[in-house]
Amino acid sequence: MSLAWNASTDNVGVTGYGVYRGGTLVTTVTGTSFTDTGLSAGTAYTYTVRARDAAGNQSANSNQITATTSGGGGDTTAPSVPGNLRSTGVSSSSVSLAWNASTDNVGVTGYGVYRGGTLVTTVTGTSFTDTGLSAGTAYTYTVRARDAAGNQSANSNQITATTTTGGGGGGKKVLGYFVQWGVYQRAYHVKNIDTSGSAAKLTHINYAFGNVQNGQCTIGDSNADYDRFYSAAESVDGVADTWDAGALRGNFNQLRKLKQKYPNLKVLFSFGGWTWSGGFGQAAANPAAFAESCYRLVEDPRWADVFDGIDIDWEYPNACGLTCDTSGPASFRNLMSALRARFGSGNLVTAAITADGTSGGKIDAADYGGAAQYLDWYNVMTYDYFGAWAAQGPTAPHSPLTSYTGIPQAGFHSDQAIQKLKSKGVPASKLLLGIGFYGRGWTGVTQSAPGGTATGPAPGTFEQGIEDYKVLKTRCPATGTIAGTAYAHCGNQWWSYDTPSTIGGKMGYSKDQGLGGAFFWELSGDTTNGELITAMRNGLG
Repeated sequence: MSLAWNASTDNVGVTGYGVYRGGTLVTTVTGTSFTDTGLSAGTAYTYTVRARDAAGNQSANSNQITATTSGGGGDTTAPSVPGNLRSTGVSSSSVSLAWNASTDNVGVTGYGVYRGGTLVTTVTGTSFTDTGLSAGTAYTYTVRARDAAGNQSANSNQITATTTTGGGGGGKKVLGYFVQWGVYQRAYHVKNIDTSGSAAKLTHINYAFGNVQNGQCTIGDSNADYDRFYSAAESVDGVADTWDAGALRGNFNQLRKLKQKYPNLKVLFSFGGWTWSGGFGQAAANPAAFAESCYRLVEDPRWADVFDGIDIDWEYPNACGLTCDTSGPASFRNLMSALRARFGSGNLVTAAITADGTSGGKIDAADYGGAAQYLDWYNVMTYDYFGAWAAQGPTAPHSPLTSYTGIPQAGFHSDQAIQKLKSKGVPASKLLLGIGFYGRGWTGVTQSAPGGTATGPAPGTFEQGIEDYKVLKTRCPATGTIAGTAYAHCGNQWWSYDTPSTIGGKMGYSKDQGLGGAFFWELSGDTTNGELITAMRNGLG
């Protein structure tokens, strides 16, 4: 039985809708449609819907409708039993589940997830996170597959998982990227990390980027990295650089001074990125040689004290970014194994990875699960799902936390990526949620809600279709929220970006999922007083 209704309004915001069958709550959804499955053929069912807000206030019942299922068909074969039901992570208020897909003579349409024998929800994928649970409590689950004719499989294996105790299971890492080219047009220097108050709220900085050429780690911009002269006014400690032979200057020296001021701050040297990932395929042919070149560069005696480890930003193993890779499914794991062996346990080894969690998507193209044992954590790039590279739209938020009705591509959202990585065996504590300190936008848009058409990318300071939060917050203030992020319609432009409020919600998700914390791209997009990083720090506690 497929249902739809018009959206409710609220003085603060509607958070979901309760769907009632015969007066009994069936499920709660965030969108304005729901398909009730597993019903009997040729049977009448009565439904109502009630809206809820974050404070727990509920609307009155909607109009009541009665609809009758069809008389049934010739398919009487049930799907196979879902295999290997397992828990992929717990927090103080959630249990994450995953299972192997069932098969069917016609086709599996969904899975019913049961807690203690009671149906919690129906999902189309092979993972689910059950939220709103009590801390320190054991919960028992089974899963059943369904097909379009209403046939259900037998129960899967039963598992029991216990939520953690305490008020939030997440880590508190706050990691930000500092981009070397920011010292030019953007005029954003290491000193700005201090004066904005951001340095005191960061736990880690990723310095972007080193280049990967001919299978080796190399310097990307020697002037910005270690040669640019900093005057006393520009310097973190108010002391000018010297031109003495062998003296370290540039960003590396400024980072050294920043770490002296903030002794707990860690800095990683990040290699690759969108532009400089082309050399990873060759590096994968000889992982030990690549790891050796990286170690010698990161631990160069001129700046060895600046860096606490290495970050790999390979976009993307066995998939296409600016360049396409065909190095093979084991290449990423082999590269990470070699880096860990060379850098040892005393250095951090991390990686920024794709957030494409769709079936057959970029997460499936590399062994992120197998490589996790060698890494301290993954920075999951849960942004840039949608943007004005689709010049005519539809308009959509570039960093949705969850799915929503009308999303242009199913599964293109942060939660899908996190659950997919958990299902592959990556511990939740080794996942950091990604936040963009920028927006993506279109022009020629008349519709304020997502899903509108456009004529092209909106103008941006440095590039069409993209703009810093610090500019957008006043030039095109947020006019609505969807899927845990904000959007704005001003004139004929439509933008999506995160605000302090939506970041607070995403940090709550990070804690609820038991993640290691969150990271962002990148420091120069924030306000001069660090509004967004403050929201991250406060949200993680």
